Amino acid sequence: MSRVGSNPIPVPAGVEVKISTGSVEVKGPKGTLTQDLPEVVSVSQDDGVLSVVRQNDDRESRALHGLFRSLINNMVIGVTDGFRKELEIVGVGYRANAKNKSTLELQLGFSHPIEVVAPDGIEFDVPQPTNITVVGIDKQVVGQVAAEIRSYRKPEPYKGKGVRYVGEHVRRKAGKAAK
Repeated sequence: MSRVGSNPIPVPAGVEVKISTGSVEVKGPKGTLTQDLPEVVSVSQDDGVLSVVRQNDDRESRALHGLFRSLINNMVIGVTDGFRKELEIVGVGYRANAKNKSTLELQLGFSHPIEVVAPDGIEFDVPQPTNITVVGIDKQVVGQVAAEIRSYRKPEPYKGKGVRYVGEHVRRKAGKAAK
């Protein structure tokens, strides 16, 4: 029995779930998300609680059972609260500037600034020049955009310079030893 897949998903007030053949649509105060379902997984709704049920005990359907329960749960959380990833920039002269909510300009030690344009449903917030917050309702897209920003200048192990997640630990190396 799947431990993740068998957990019920509570649907808070103000969230509308529309279940059709092969897809689930979740509409809330922050927006609407849709997820296609495989044939081996089905979703049912009873008294404000969603249940994900698999049709057989094959290895693939057991794996998809827990996966799609988590995806649907993230959809419900996303349309009510939203998701955010926070990044910090470490390095002399490294900084970020938000041109508007969907455009970000990064100075990361290259000869030119890097301009990042957010996909639909994603917003950038720059409270300080060394802090970036990526906000959106789709957890996967928020994580992907944050990972792309981090990939422009990953934290290096000698001085620790680069873009990192808030709270990320960077292993430091000693460097060359003098004789």
